[in-house]
This record gives sequence, structure tokens and C-alpha cells, in this order.
Amino acid sequence: MNPVAATPMAFVRMLLLAYEARGMAPSRALLAAQIAPHQVAVADATITSRQLELLAGTAMHELDDEGLGWFSRRLPWGSYGMLARASLSAPSLGVALARWCRHHHLLTDSIELRLERVQGAAVVQLLEHRPIGPAREFCLVTLLRNLLGVACWLIDSRIGLQQVELPYASPAHAAVYPVLFPGPVRFGAARAALQFDARYLALPLRRDDKALDAMLAHALALIVRPYRRDRLLVQRVRTLLLSQPGASTADALAHALNVSTRTLHRQLQEEGASLQALKDDVRQSQAMALLGRSNRPVKQVALAVGFGNEKSFARAFRQWTGESPADYRIRVKAPA
Repeated sequence: MNPVAATPMAFVRMLLLAYEARGMAPSRALLAAQIAPHQVAVADATITSRQLELLAGTAMHELDDEGLGWFSRRLPWGSYGMLARASLSAPSLGVALARWCRHHHLLTDSIELRLERVQGAAVVQLLEHRPIGPAREFCLVTLLRNLLGVACWLIDSRIGLQQVELPYASPAHAAVYPVLFPGPVRFGAARAALQFDARYLALPLRRDDKALDAMLAHALALIVRPYRRDRLLVQRVRTLLLSQPGASTADALAHALNVSTRTLHRQLQEEGASLQALKDDVRQSQAMALLGRSNRPVKQVALAVGFGNEKSFARAFRQWTGESPADYRIRVKAPA
């Protein structure tokens, strides 16, 4: 497949500001990324993510600044690799991200990363303590994408985003944001933030020092690399089926999870599950709870768990448990 040129040239112009501030020519970096100097000025031009990766990598080496001029002091090459290594021994993603946020503050006090848990959600806030300057958008996008990419890499899983907040107006190239951040994006927010299911924080890390050494050789790819596998997908689908009975079709679930219907089926298959099996599992759990804890007629229980009539519900229930709904109710409610 040919690479898709979706990255706005506006990001290139923001990156080149770091060369301008240092009085250095960006010709070598542009050549490495195969970007002609005259293209930089084209307002609506785009490049591939690979070109941006090559441009940024060359710039960080030449400027010896992984912060690309955003902060009050340079971040020498290897700074973010040091953060990754310090996080690698954590027992879970939550501990690793907490370390990342804490240690990032040792690199610069211009911004602060803060991890919080809010009503079942994990929220990573990016707080600005000093003006970043005209490259602000590119800075915030890169920092958030970098943290998300490292988090995905540490647990070897896609992390589904519930919301992304950005503290600036919707730019002319806003169409690229769903590619950068698959999930709802809100511009004009009070601060930059990522929000995702807090259950990801409990997942164990799946990387070691050898894997880290290999990753650091191509670390910038994490900023643009989309992870396909979601290790929490089965749990997230089950939760949606329980909390939103109306979202039981593949299309509705895929929309709620910010993936395509085809991707939903493929990822479930990779996890050894199927949508129908998950639906049956949730229906069975709901039916057994209603039969054992309420006196609602079997017909009402059937309708409540998504069956059109009592007969089809009784047939499915017998397949699940080996007994009829009425017999199950008598058994579980019988005195010990």
C-alpha cells in the first residue's frame, strides 16, 4: 500500500521555527524527508507521516533538542528514551504513566503532565506553565501523541480514546485530527487532555529492555503508528452491551468504540471472541439475574434481555444452562 499524505504542511512550518530560532538552515532535514523547500509555503499541502518522522528525527539530532525549541531549555537527544526506560519496570500501565508524568517534569517545567482517575476514566492532562509560542499546536499534538504511543507500546495494545481536548480553535487542517486521535476531539477546551477507560491502567507491561532498545531505534514511529489490537476490547464490548442495550448491533457498537464495523469483528476474532457470543453471554447473565432476584414473569424477562418472544428465550436459555427459565427460577429460589 502507498503511504497516505495526510499530515498538514502546517506542522512542518511549526517544526522549522526551531531552526529559525537557532539561526540554522533546515536544508538537511528537508532533504532527508524529501520535502522541497518551495512546498513548505503551500498552505494546504500535505506529507506522509513517514516524512514527518524523518524530518523530526533529523531536526532533533541536528538541534540536539527533542523538544524542538518548545521549552525554556533544550531536551538533549535521548531524553524521552530515558523516560521510557524509567517507566519500563512498572508493574502496570498506571504506574508507568505516573512515572512518565513525574519524570517529565524533571526535564522541563514549561509544561506539566498529570494523570488522574475520574469516574472510571483515566485522564492525562497537559498543563502549560509558560508560553510555548507559535509552534504550540504542533507541540501539544506531539506530546499527547507521544505519550499515547508509548502507552500503547508498553502494553502492546490499542488504547481506545473516549475524548481528546485541545485548548485552541479548530485549525484549517482539523480533518487530520481523527487520524491523530481516533475518538471525539473537542477544540477550545481549557487545557489539553486525553481520556480513556481507566481499566487500561491495570494492564501489565509486555516489554523488556531488549524490546526497548529495538523500539528506541525507531521511537518516533510511535507518534504516528496506529495500534490494531485492543486487549480490553472484549471487556469494553461487554460493558456497552450491559449499559446500552440499544447499542447491540455491530454498527452501533463500532460507532461507540470509534472503530469500523469490520475492525470490530476482526479485533474480536483476534481475541478469540465473537459479537454473537458476547451478546449471548450478556443476555444469559442478565436473564439469570432477573429470574433469580425478581418475580417478573418469564415473558417480561425475555423482552428485557432482547428476545422477541418467550418461546425463543426459553429455547436459548435451555441451550445456555440445560434447563428451562421456570426450572432455573425454582431451583435458585428454593430454600437451602
